[in-house]
Amino acid sequence: MATRAERARLRAASFKRSECPLACALDVFGDKWSLLIVRDLLLGRSRYSEFLRAGEGIPTNILAQRLTRLAEAGLVERRSSRDSRRRFEYRLTETGRKLGPIVGALVDWGRAQIRGTRVRAPHGTPPPRR
Repeated sequence: MATRAERARLRAASFKRSECPLACALDVFGDKWSLLIVRDLLLGRSRYSEFLRAGEGIPTNILAQRLTRLAEAGLVERRSSRDSRRRFEYRLTETGRKLGPIVGALVDWGRAQIRGTRVRAPHGTPPPRR
């Protein structure tokens, strides 16, 4: 039986297109939407509807595809909601939480380099600490 780490490594290998670690990482989360979903998860969002209300206007079909891809890559877990077995909640795995400093660095860069940007947090949630 494969351990959790071995399974995660096997999932990550399925996204590998070259030996370059940057290219491999971008294959997993380098599209237009994936890091925004990771940002939302880091901020405490966990439900599909919360991701849709985040403000960037992600189409529902793209959201579903990205959540599935992030789960296949071992970055996100999908669980049945405590409220209803028909609804799901998403959370970052340990591997997914390791993206926090990367997201924080991109936020810092965007705030410093792109005029008019600001950090937004969900209602009642403070912005992420760095």
